[in-house]
Amino acid sequence: MTLTLVVMGVSGVGKSSVAEELVARTGWAFVEGDDLHTEANRAKMSAGTPLDDEDRWPWLRRIAGWIGEQEAEGRSAVVTCSALKRSYRDLLREGHPSVRFVHLLAAPELIQTRVDARQGHYMPPSLLKSQLDSLEPLDPDEPGVRVDTTGPAADVAERALDALGGEERTDRGG
Repeated sequence: MTLTLVVMGVSGVGKSSVAEELVARTGWAFVEGDDLHTEANRAKMSAGTPLDDEDRWPWLRRIAGWIGEQEAEGRSAVVTCSALKRSYRDLLREGHPSVRFVHLLAAPELIQTRVDARQGHYMPPSLLKSQLDSLEPLDPDEPGVRVDTTGPAADVAERALDALGGEERTDRGG
């Protein structure tokens, strides 16, 4: 069985760091969801303007397409994506039975500290509030887990794998 872990949450919660640790533990395919943004989206965010749904839908479709490619090849995978709204997550998993969400959580103050400390990221700290305001937490009926990001990324990744149960461990390296 292939699995796709969508590491989700607001900017600065640790998606990239945790995803890298998940990939180190599993050997699965990986894509940084931000790399699939258009230049127009990057420019908009760099200018401090939050993306709206019309900006996000094509980006989410590209991520869903990448997930579909991995499934078609029988590869388990990890992808980062804010996936802030239920409707976005529904699009990502539509027709993709492999998808499980890893919703990373942290106190807003901790996230703000992380965002303020980042260097060279196109998304300015000023956009964190808009992401926190837009976030619809993972619902109990959605496939996945919620994981606190307090502590080192390696520990967070291990907690995520443990929370998913044995499911992800059946396909290491797949």
